[in-house]
Amino acid sequence: KEADASAAPISRAERRDMVGGDKKRVTTNLAPRKTTLHSSLSNNDDDDVLNKLSAELKELAECTSLIYSYLSKPDKSVSAEDVVLACDAVDASSKLRQKSHEFGRYQLLVKLLKSDYDAYVKTAEFLSPSRIPRGELPNVQDVVYVPFTAAANEDDATEETTVDTNVVAVTTVTGEDGQPLVADCTLDELAYNDSPLDKLLLSIFRNLVTTHTGGVTSDIPGIKGLLAQGRQYMTMELPEGVTYEDHTKAQHTMVKNTLGGLMTPVLPPFYRIFMSGIVPKLGTDYDGKQIGPWFYAPWLTSMVTPTFFGFLVGPSKPNRRSDGQRGGLVVEKCKFLQESGCKGLCLHQCKLPAQEFFKEELGLSLTVKPNFVTQECQWSFGEEPVDVVEDDSFPKGCLVGCDSRKVMSGRKSTDVLCM
Repeated sequence: KEADASAAPISRAERRDMVGGDKKRVTTNLAPRKTTLHSSLSNNDDDDVLNKLSAELKELAECTSLIYSYLSKPDKSVSAEDVVLACDAVDASSKLRQKSHEFGRYQLLVKLLKSDYDAYVKTAEFLSPSRIPRGELPNVQDVVYVPFTAAANEDDATEETTVDTNVVAVTTVTGEDGQPLVADCTLDELAYNDSPLDKLLLSIFRNLVTTHTGGVTSDIPGIKGLLAQGRQYMTMELPEGVTYEDHTKAQHTMVKNTLGGLMTPVLPPFYRIFMSGIVPKLGTDYDGKQIGPWFYAPWLTSMVTPTFFGFLVGPSKPNRRSDGQRGGLVVEKCKFLQESGCKGLCLHQCKLPAQEFFKEELGLSLTVKPNFVTQECQWSFGEEPVDVVEDDSFPKGCLVGCDSRKVMSGRKSTDVLCM
């Protein structure tokens, strides 16, 4: 008791330090437990990430293997059954694997297109559009169009696709004068959204048409004004001794001169050298000789064309030619044909002069094949065109609703205008 009494009293500061020390000891004792719990959670999260990454890498490797198996399959070994099996795989898959099978299916169709065109057309008609959308086919120029609709399923409130069993093919009817006529397109018209570039190019093109037709013009705006100019020039009264057969050549010349003016004096020489392989004038024995077209010319032309010719034909995209090679271009629904409704304008102010211009001025063959049922149009760069008179796919006769025929009625035969 005396010792306790003699001890100095504990100050408030010392008491606070003692309490703080106790807290530090408690905190120190608890800290390892907190760290251990956090480490355990972090390890679990890391394992989940690693497992997910491993699964995704495995899926990627398997999809790569799938794509390789499609690409490595020999062209001549591909059959319609292979394409059907690929469709089954697409339907049974999802996400990345589904995309891989879709890519593979397209490659199988391309291989079949290269090895057996008739088999490709039959396969495409059998599977499209019920299992393969028409827009996903590598080539559609001879594939008969089948209407595709969506019907509501009342049981599960979802939409299911239906296919009309009646295909739409070119049909010929007889006009009042006994002449064969081609039925008009019955599909819905496409609304075109012209870009500022489209409007600029159309304005330049119309001014060039006015110049090369001797002053033919129209107050109608846009593409319809251009078509009014073309129709007026095509159906104009001709001088004595000049036939409409002669006038078709004049139309071709007018369009070729207009296209040349649109491309400016710079682009054609550049194209002839670097795309068609035509030797420029250098004072050598090889001047003017063609050692091309270079292998990339058809493909590269099909990639560039949609940007600069949309003002005339509307939306288009690269596809495959009828031989399965790159260099094809399909116009979704030709603006020129839809707005004109005239085979004569299509033939003599688009198809034939475009083919002649590319061959004569640029050194690259071109085949233009319009589809009057769907108003699609297949452009095949590097492909030799068939004479329109011998081309069975080009129907004979004027379109039923053609305004040009009405203008020409009672004047002269329209055979040479519409073939």
